[in-house]
Amino acid sequence: MAYLRRKADGFLEAWRADPNRNPLVIKGPRQVGKTETIRRFASRTYDNVIEINFVEEPKYRSITADGYGADQIARNISLIDPSKRFVPGDTLIFFDEIQAFPDIATSLKFFRIDGKYDVICSGSMLGISYRQIESNSVGYKTDYEMYSMDFEEFLWARGYDDGVVDGMLEHLAQSRPFSETEMTVYSGAFMDYCILGGMPAVVALYIGTGLFSGTLGIQRQLVLDYQEDIRKYASGMDQVRILNVFNHIPVQLARENKKFQISKVASGARFKDYRGCVEWLETSGMVNVCRCLSYPELPLRGNYDENKFKIYFGDTGLFVAMLDDEASDDLRANRNLGVYKGAMYESIVAEALHKSGYDLYYYKKDDSTLEQDFFVRTREWLVPVEVKARKGTAKSMRTLIASDSYPEIRFGVKLSAGNVGSSEHVFSAPYFTAFLLRRLLRAYDEGNAPMMDNLER
Repeated sequence: MAYLRRKADGFLEAWRADPNRNPLVIKGPRQVGKTETIRRFASRTYDNVIEINFVEEPKYRSITADGYGADQIARNISLIDPSKRFVPGDTLIFFDEIQAFPDIATSLKFFRIDGKYDVICSGSMLGISYRQIESNSVGYKTDYEMYSMDFEEFLWARGYDDGVVDGMLEHLAQSRPFSETEMTVYSGAFMDYCILGGMPAVVALYIGTGLFSGTLGIQRQLVLDYQEDIRKYASGMDQVRILNVFNHIPVQLARENKKFQISKVASGARFKDYRGCVEWLETSGMVNVCRCLSYPELPLRGNYDENKFKIYFGDTGLFVAMLDDEASDDLRANRNLGVYKGAMYESIVAEALHKSGYDLYYYKKDDSTLEQDFFVRTREWLVPVEVKARKGTAKSMRTLIASDSYPEIRFGVKLSAGNVGSSEHVFSAPYFTAFLLRRLLRAYDEGNAPMMDNLER
């Protein structure tokens, strides 16, 4: 099966080119493509690669028995397998599935100081597993978060080159509508992406066959694997509570008020008993949490009500996999999202924003219909983002922009099925451009998106 190009490829190449590189820890939930990406990079970059998988080869969990020094660990690896050779300056040691032996992270400081070998660690559930480590080499390692494929990577998998994405960004920056053909092609590809999600195994099967057949089975197996991870890595009563939260995400997103309500998870459920469960799922990378702002103003971090939040899956394909059979069949056969339409588009935009580096925030004014889906920011301004499942006027956004009570809000962005355009300080763009929003606002900050200047009130 052909390799699917990933954004991590470029990061790894830049890491290798840095003479002062630290050992690298690539985090991310299971099945997002970490191992395959690292292996491809290693085979193309190093003459000598030593790969150790702590799940498949538990015998290597003894390699720190004599200490954490690079030479001590190399010697113990060689004792276990004499065929493994350590060539200073041209050896990559790849420790995979380190959640099964998180103690190895303590050695990274000593590998960095020693400097003879490059080291990459990878594993899922690392945010959870790191809690077991007394010293995880802070300051002597570089962390990289890897996600499932975003829409840009999906377009690469479909055969589109960087010029297509550059052209999309140019449309936005110049406020130039897409042609009818572009809208049809990109919207169709985006709907495929909504149905499939970004898990590489699912995308690879679809790309290889051109059919959806078999993809739902892979998605549902991934859900089972995630549920098994919860049982394996969560302790005591938290297992049941975390599973309850995980399993209730689709039904709560389908409600008009998408705020996650702990009281709906189980009879007698109280927020204080479940607070850690949501944090556990977020730390694991399985979900993205969108927090309710206390007030729509900068700065965003710390300016939220910890008791109010929405929960989205880290990959929308998991959402699709948890729909009932009838809804899933209708989605694949007829592109009909039914009662999940608003939830699906909101979830996919949340995913796009998170994967591009944004923390997620929304706002709901008490005793009012004023509610805003998401907020991002430029260097100076707070920017509301509205996701419209149907054509609409984005009433709450216009209220935020027009009111003197929110001086840091000068314009907003509406994402819908429609084309590029602007009206009354609101910039409209198609759903499929959500992954470009951060780049667009960066261009605005740099003075390279003149259409945004015209939007400010």
